Amino acid sequence: MKKIIIVALLYISNISFAQEKIISKSSIVTFEASVPAFEEVKAVNNNATLVLNPVTGEIASLVLMKGFRFKIALMEEHFNENYVESDRFPKAIFKGKIEGLDTSLLTSTPKDFVLNGKLEIHGKSVPVKTIAKISKSASGINLNANFPVNASDFNIAIPSVVKNKVSNKINIQVASVLK
Repeated sequence: MKKIIIVALLYISNISFAQEKIISKSSIVTFEASVPAFEEVKAVNNNATLVLNPVTGEIASLVLMKGFRFKIALMEEHFNENYVESDRFPKAIFKGKIEGLDTSLLTSTPKDFVLNGKLEIHGKSVPVKTIAKISKSASGINLNANFPVNASDFNIAIPSVVKNKVSNKINIQVASVLK
């Protein structure tokens, strides 16, 4: 009888622990490093993974660099080979925390939460602090965030030939539905 109770308790605790985190494997990450009057430098990755612990507010994301798609194939090639060196640094990782998150109080109206963390790209880690807009829908928990970073902070050099066509300041947007 003791064994049955222990097995049942382990099973129940395993189920409740497994449900602690919610995930999206199809988060959308967009970045733009365009300069006015020149060709758009923008890419989208529709397969970013985002994991949220709704109890603690801890959040993590993994984005494969080769998953970014540009309008122009040559830009994509230069991005992967010359800028982020995707073979050497294949992923971007974000780890952080959403301050004051209480998912039981979320509604369909987005609320602003402070998101603090570290973004690692190209082997360098940089602190990020931004506002995340979070709401609840029938599909899950919606999270949207925008923040700027500098390519130079990640030791990503922009060649002098294109320095006036590609911005050092990169705007990053994240859109996710976590289930």
